[in-house]
Amino acid sequence: MNLAKPGETKDLTTMLVLSRKLNESIVIGDKITLTVVKIDRNCVRLGIDAPQDVTIFRQELLDKSMEPASEPVRNGSVHES
Repeated sequence: MNLAKPGETKDLTTMLVLSRKLNESIVIGDKITLTVVKIDRNCVRLGIDAPQDVTIFRQELLDKSMEPASEPVRNGSVHES
């Protein structure tokens, strides 16, 4: 799901937003269950029960992998050729 950042305009997909309490779950399809396993201040831990063939990534890792490759770094500075 691609959401626009502040100031951007994109075609937005509607997002379903649900509230859950500790130890409550959300079921996606027939095979995926998300469970709230811990709530601590501004951090929520989710348990994900899914088949092994389902790939699960944290969004920030996907975003980082989409960034263009940076210049090689040597001795703390950008290498210029």
